[in-house]
Parts: sequence; C-alpha cells; structure tokens
Amino acid sequence: MAVAPGPMRMRASLLVAAIALACAAPAARATDLLDVWRAAEQADLDHAVAREAHAAAMPRRDQAAALWRPSVNVSASAGIATHETRTRGAQFSAPGSSPSSGVNFNTSIKDGTAGRWAISASQPLYNPERRAQQQLLDLSADQADLEWQSARQTLMLRTAQRYFDLALAAESLRVLKLQRDAVQRASTEAQDRFTLGATPVTDTYEAGARLAGIQAQVLATETEVRLKRELLADSTGMPPAALSARLPAGRSADARPRPLDAWLLDAQAGNPDIRARQIATEVARQEASKFSLQSSVTVDLVAQASRDRLSGSGDFGSAANRGTDRMIGVQISVPLYTGGMRSARQEEALRLADKAAAEADRSRQQTAQQVRSAWLGLSVGAERVQSLAQGVKASEARRDATHLGHEVGERTTLDVLNAENDAAAARLALVQARAGLLMDRLRLAALAGQLDDTMLRAVDEDLEPATPN
Repeated sequence: MAVAPGPMRMRASLLVAAIALACAAPAARATDLLDVWRAAEQADLDHAVAREAHAAAMPRRDQAAALWRPSVNVSASAGIATHETRTRGAQFSAPGSSPSSGVNFNTSIKDGTAGRWAISASQPLYNPERRAQQQLLDLSADQADLEWQSARQTLMLRTAQRYFDLALAAESLRVLKLQRDAVQRASTEAQDRFTLGATPVTDTYEAGARLAGIQAQVLATETEVRLKRELLADSTGMPPAALSARLPAGRSADARPRPLDAWLLDAQAGNPDIRARQIATEVARQEASKFSLQSSVTVDLVAQASRDRLSGSGDFGSAANRGTDRMIGVQISVPLYTGGMRSARQEEALRLADKAAAEADRSRQQTAQQVRSAWLGLSVGAERVQSLAQGVKASEARRDATHLGHEVGERTTLDVLNAENDAAAARLALVQARAGLLMDRLRLAALAGQLDDTMLRAVDEDLEPATPN
C-alpha cells in the first residue's frame, strides 16, 4: 500500500533550501591576508634568519669605504732588556786629532730599563687588489639586498598559500558537514519509507553506507583543518583560535594578464634571483682580478716615527742608549715570486667566474619557464573559473531536479545522494580554482620582483567579506 509522502516532501524541500543558504554564507569573523602577512613578517623564524643575515651584510659598504682611508697605528712597550755590542777594527776620529785605526768599542747594559714607542701611518695610493676588494664588498651588500627581497617575497607566497590552504580546508569541512546532515536525513527518510513499504531496503543500506563514508571524511578533514590552522599560527605567532581565512569571491576572475612578453621582460630585469646571480658573477670576476699581475703592485704613502731608550749598568758602569727614527715617503711593493700560488688562485677564480655565469644563465632560463607557467595558469585559470561557475549552477539545478524526481518516485535515494555530492564537489572545485588563480597572480608578480604589500591588499579586496558571528 502506497502512502503519500507529503511531510517528507516538505522536509526534503527545507533541506535543499538550508543547504543552498549555507553554501552561500561567507566565513565568520575572518582574518585579512594582509594582517596575517604582517604578523608572519614579525614571527616567522625563517624570515627572522633572513632579516639578521641582511642586517649582518649592511656594514660591508662601510668596510668598502674604509679600504681607501688612511690607517694609523701606535705601539709602545716597556720592560727589562740586555744590550751588549762588540766592535773591532773601527776607525775613530775627533776634532783636533788624527784618525785612529783598529779601534775597539764595547758597550754593555745588563737587565736595564727599556722603553719604546712608535707611530706609523699609511695611505693607499695605488692598489688594484684593494680596489677589487672594495667592489667585492659593495657587490656583496647589493646581493644581500636582493636576497632579502627574495626572502620577503617567498614569505608572502608561503603565507598566502597557507592562508588559502586553511580557507579551502575549512570550506571542505563545512560542505562535508552539510552533506553529512543531508545524508543523515535521507537515511532517516529512507528508513521511514521502508517501514511504510514505500521503498526497498537497498535505499536504507545505500544511505547508511554513504553516511559512514562521509563521517570518515569529516573526521579526516577536521584533522586537516586543525593542522593547517596550527601551521599558519606557527608562522604568524597568532593564536589558532583567532585564525579564520576568507575564501576568494572571484570578482577579479575575468581580469586578463598583460602579454607574456611584457612579463618576461619584467622578470629578466626585476627578478631578485636573476639579479643576485648576475651580481654573483661580477663578484667572481672581481675575485679573479685580485690575483692578476697588474694587481700585485701596490703604492702607499707612509710615515713613521719611533724612539727607543735603554738605561742601566753593565760591564763598564752606568750607560744609556737612545735612538730616534723618523721617515715619510712613498712605499712600492712588487712581489717577484710566489711559487705559483698567485697564478693558481687566479685560475681557480676564473673557473668559478665561469661557473657563476653559467648559473646566471640557468637562473634566467628557469625564471622564464616559471613566468610562462604562471602566466598560462592565470590566462587559462580565468576561463576555467568561468566554466566551473557555470558547472556549479548546472549541478545545483540537477540536484534540485533530482530531489523533485525523488519526491514523485522517479529518482532513488542513491540518485539524490549522488546529486548532493556532485553539487558539493562543484562548489569546492570552484573555490579551489579561484584560490589557484589568485596564487598564480601573486607568483607572477613575485617572479617579476613586484610582489609587495599593495598586491596583498588587492587580494584582500577580492576575498569574500567577513561577517560577525
């Protein structure tokens, strides 16, 4: 005997409306991506290491400037000293007397009081090796600036990826819970209809099996959400309970990127990794120039003065010796032979310069490939988002039609469950594609060296608005 399913139809209709409203509701009290980035900038440990490395490299410019400034040294000493001399066969002459030959002179001071002070100054005039060293220090500081820029962009991308990972995981959990509730109601309805003899027992088995499977997915996704929230909390220092990411709204999905050639030119000129490799090549060449023959000659302006004093007694009674030296002039240094060390080090440095140049070429090639990949992802992704949005509408229409067919007996419970599952999968695929589109936009900007706070603020404007609880 068939029983009219009027109350069941009403319950199914209310369920469809509830799911539709829940899918359209945005996340509550979500955190902005820009706020998360600013927190990560202060709390992320990898970023802290990069920040200190950058700070440590900044004094190199001062070191480079100091290489061409004069240096002044002062030294002094005091102690106990012994000084004895023996001179044989000397010639002695004095005013009013004839010279004497074969004269012996002896001096002796034992354990006397000794003192000495000296001051010296030098100013490089010509020193190719020092000039190369100065350029090395300046270039290494420039390289540190680029590495710092790259580290900031890397953290921005990592933070954005973790932010969207959390948002997508939370959305998956929300949709799974809605599916679970829907399947639970469908299972109850199937059991009621079976009890009344309106449906076969297979409907109850199908609904029960689907409910168990979704419950397992809910538990796994809850763990995933917790792990992703903890991961984002670790890098930002924010309490996990305060982190709730916003989903992309898709408002900028129709925006088309600039031509690929323009992005390739920007990347070749502005990519921090490419520029750092170019500087590394120049550093290696400057290192090689330090060991050339021309760089071995140095000319310095030097000045020095010193005084020595020793007083005490010895074999011939009390005695005192004093000596004063002063000198100012130009000092030239030319290494004549180094055993082949200098030429060997130059050969090594030249090979390292060739290696650095090859690495720079490889970096340019890899960056160009990454730009093409991100650009294609951005170009194709916009069309994909539009197609998925149409797919969401179609799957929701199919779901509603399946529910109506189920009410009149033309669709089974399994058909209803499959339609619900397909609609949820279409919704998740759409938000995943929107998040991927935003990440491709950020990656493309990073490859061109253009990723900054302004870009993250623009992404924030393309997210679903946060609403209070």
